[in-house]
Amino acid sequence: MVTADLRPTQVLVNEQAIFENIQQAQRLAPHTRIFAVVKADAYGHGLLRVARIAHLAKVSGFCVAVLEEALALRQAHFTEPILVLGIVAPELAPLAAVHDISVPVGDEAWLKAAEPLLAKADTPVLKVHLAVDSGMGRIGFRQPQAIAKAAAFADAAPHLLVEGLFTHFATADEADTQYFDQQSARFNTMLQALPKRPRFVHVANSATSLWHQKTASDMIRFGVAMYGLNPSGRALPEPYPLKPALSLVSQIVFAKQIHAGDAVSYGATYHAQQDEWIGTVPMGYADGWLRRMQGFSVLVDGQRCEIVGRVCMDQFMIRLPHEYPFGTPVVLVGTSKAATITLQDVADYASTIHYEIACNLTQRVVRRSISRL
Repeated sequence: MVTADLRPTQVLVNEQAIFENIQQAQRLAPHTRIFAVVKADAYGHGLLRVARIAHLAKVSGFCVAVLEEALALRQAHFTEPILVLGIVAPELAPLAAVHDISVPVGDEAWLKAAEPLLAKADTPVLKVHLAVDSGMGRIGFRQPQAIAKAAAFADAAPHLLVEGLFTHFATADEADTQYFDQQSARFNTMLQALPKRPRFVHVANSATSLWHQKTASDMIRFGVAMYGLNPSGRALPEPYPLKPALSLVSQIVFAKQIHAGDAVSYGATYHAQQDEWIGTVPMGYADGWLRRMQGFSVLVDGQRCEIVGRVCMDQFMIRLPHEYPFGTPVVLVGTSKAATITLQDVADYASTIHYEIACNLTQRVVRRSISRL
């Protein structure tokens, strides 16, 4: 997708905020390795930008979702350990090994398929992290006997090294810890089934690191909190202040006065009740500003202005208190004078989570750094 860097709509990324969020996590867990989770273009903040900030903050490594993201980091000369969190095809095992990229394994069959391919390619040892499905229902071993058998196979294989064991909690961001405790117990049973403890035993995502600090983990997969977002939304208070890193801004590119009864946008779902000033903002659902945001507000000159009519593919309209000139700033996420709209506010209105709002912002929206390190 083409990036519209000549258009006033832009994501502003506060680099200092990301850096300080990492520092807070390091202070909270001074003896635990921090792996910065930069998957999905760093939750919409920019993969290489955030990796550079995390490198400056001296993180121990990176987590990504797919092999291509790991390769992009290697091509950008990041040398820290990298763990892919999603299953990679066995046929790609030699590529991962050559670039020193660790991959997850959820069954013995994967190891048996990858070992001969690694041997044929005569690659370096491939580092694997055995995934445990302790209750997430996504990937991983479910039986102690199965994981012990797989670990034994890997230990005997010349081109495989069990570097880690991990799981992912489904409810670490909830006040009720019953299911979390069940998952912890299941994971510990799987850990005890291994003949030896791997280098990395990790269970902590952002939520676990914030609210379950007593959980034994050799590393923290520090994701959404790195970007200053509370993993629980509004359910749990943060143990320390998180600094949101993302703002979304644009400008008024057209303003006109309409009259009582006049309609705005597709489907004519909005009709003016009286004479009104309507401003047009150059952003739409093709940029990730969801069609269902009709009725939400943005900020103009510190005032909340309602989105009227359906959000279009590339534009939406807002009701203004009076006429504003071309180029007047519009804040979709962030602060204007004394007023603030957060990603959580947007998510609440859209009946979703802030992760989705940030990740939905497409590459057509240019990203620019502020408070650059």
